Amino acid sequence: MLKRKIYGDLIRWKNRDHKKVLVIEGARQVGKTFIVETFARENYKRQVLVNFAQSSRLAQAFSGELSVDHIISQLSVLIPDSEFGAGDTIIILDEIQLCPNAITSLKFFSMDGRFDVIATGSLLGINYKEVVLFPVGYIERLEMHSLDFEEFLLANKMKPTAIEDLRTYFETKKPVPEAIHERMLELFREYIVVGGMPAVVNEYVRTHHFGNVLKIQKDIVADYLYDIAKYADGAEKTKARECFLSIPNQLFRDYKKFRYAIVDKHGNARKYAGSLMWLLDAGIISFCNNLERIELPLEGNVIPDAFKVYMRDTGLLVSMLEEGSAADILAGDLGIYKGALYENIIADIFTKSGKKLYYYEYRSNIEMDFIIRYEGEATAVEVKSADHTKSKSMKSIMENYGVKKGIKLSSKNVGYSNNVTTYPLYMAIFL
Repeated sequence: MLKRKIYGDLIRWKNRDHKKVLVIEGARQVGKTFIVETFARENYKRQVLVNFAQSSRLAQAFSGELSVDHIISQLSVLIPDSEFGAGDTIIILDEIQLCPNAITSLKFFSMDGRFDVIATGSLLGINYKEVVLFPVGYIERLEMHSLDFEEFLLANKMKPTAIEDLRTYFETKKPVPEAIHERMLELFREYIVVGGMPAVVNEYVRTHHFGNVLKIQKDIVADYLYDIAKYADGAEKTKARECFLSIPNQLFRDYKKFRYAIVDKHGNARKYAGSLMWLLDAGIISFCNNLERIELPLEGNVIPDAFKVYMRDTGLLVSMLEEGSAADILAGDLGIYKGALYENIIADIFTKSGKKLYYYEYRSNIEMDFIIRYEGEATAVEVKSADHTKSKSMKSIMENYGVKKGIKLSSKNVGYSNNVTTYPLYMAIFL
């Protein structure tokens, strides 16, 4: 079984004295149902699974009266082998976005307190408008992603102690032994191609057959396109699809700010902004906002209409490229893709660690890939696709924009010079 960090979050939630209903959000196929069912079996005497995707009939339990007693009575009939005991039962409401009334009922489950309740949903942000009364203040949210790089390493049999050894090199700013460094770069390139979708990682760990990996990835991308066709409203269906399919073309250009004209030569924010938000709410993409000034708080300096778009899973992005791209990447020959793929994987790592994404660009003369809050300061992060790491932008930002710390992520080993630390790309997980 793949080891997922979110399991620890579930244990901490269970052990709280006064817990709210837990809502786990995330894109399709990131492993929400599997991890919640596993957690339930291992930690509760009784488990009641209400899967709205598996049986639309179960929604009947949430029609009409929404008192907990009424819902439990209805579920007892609809799920004959279900058992409910106060204090030892967990109720899982899976794919809850398919039953808006069940979302409303979370308030009453939270107030009642007899049963632990976890709700999961892959398109919760899409269906809020159908909910009569959203349970504001009565739920705790937890976002789940596909596997991060550390989880990928564990899936590939790397010991936790080895990862902690790498963290020591990071913290002491000492070079990693060369053989380990080269192996980590190799694993990082594999992660770029494989990504973190559980079904994909399981297949890779089992067979190391990239043809099989690619097939599963393409099926997931097809599922995303199917979701767009099924759940997007009216004219948004075509526009959201066009925005999604334009992402590789958006990224593989020197000027990576999202441009509606790449989607459609007559495109503009009025026409496509809603479609982009649909993809964001579905957990498929992340926004990286340009900053007017590099100073804390970063969110207070965002330029709303200037942003880059990254895919949440870089493996899925690679699967959308032309045939043979994965083999080139594994061989270290990234061609025109190298800068964009490395940026996307770092954006993915930052997102999975809970960071919002920001960058800085000024009149096309200075561009810094990411600006993060690090050790209490606004810090410039530059992603380099080669060993050559000299940068005019980093030098200018450090000298002229009040930035005291810089970080370069590249294939080079750990180093430090003039308040700029160079880390290998794989050490981004420690930022």
